Amino acid sequence: MASLDRVKVLVLGDSGVGKSSLVHLLCQNQVLGNPSWTVGCSVDVRVHDYKEGTPEEKTYYIELWDVGGSVGSASSVKSTRAVFYHSVNGIILVHDLTNKKSSQNLYRWTLEALNKDSSPTGVIVTNGDYDREQFAENPVPLLMIGTKFDQIPENKRNEVLTRTAFLSEDFNAEEINLVCSTAFLHLSPEITGFTDRKRFNFKSLHYD
Repeated sequence: MASLDRVKVLVLGDSGVGKSSLVHLLCQNQVLGNPSWTVGCSVDVRVHDYKEGTPEEKTYYIELWDVGGSVGSASSVKSTRAVFYHSVNGIILVHDLTNKKSSQNLYRWTLEALNKDSSPTGVIVTNGDYDREQFAENPVPLLMIGTKFDQIPENKRNEVLTRTAFLSEDFNAEEINLVCSTAFLHLSPEITGFTDRKRFNFKSLHYD
């Protein structure tokens, strides 16, 4: 059997937003019955056919690195997490749509991963705002996934989706929102944020 190329994708976000459940579902095609807190990092693999059905079709091993921990962790813990941030081909940012703070913390997670060679000083802010220019020249493709869409009150959904749309624009990332019992929302056949890199085409998946 020919060796397959490896693609490393970080899965980042606050504890409890559903990262482990998402990774298990993508890689095992089944719901994770009893998710637990991730300590350190958990790695799972999905075999993916890039440009399936075309002359350019190629099979890759996609390694999904589910990084545990909290953005509020001590510097020593952040330094330890930095060992997971090397040779990355993509980042999936996971947040809970019912928890605004988990969305805001995606800035911290992204900056921590992209600035892995810098001292782990925490948040990079100016007058309370993140320096969005740091994402402008980022070569690593980003995908932002929001969970628990169906748990947002209907009268709040427009407000939440507008806010997260600004987030994805800041990151120059594609955005997918999930409900807890049915299929992906806003899922295109190919995630355009991965154009000319390693695209992802996760079809017919559900989240619980």
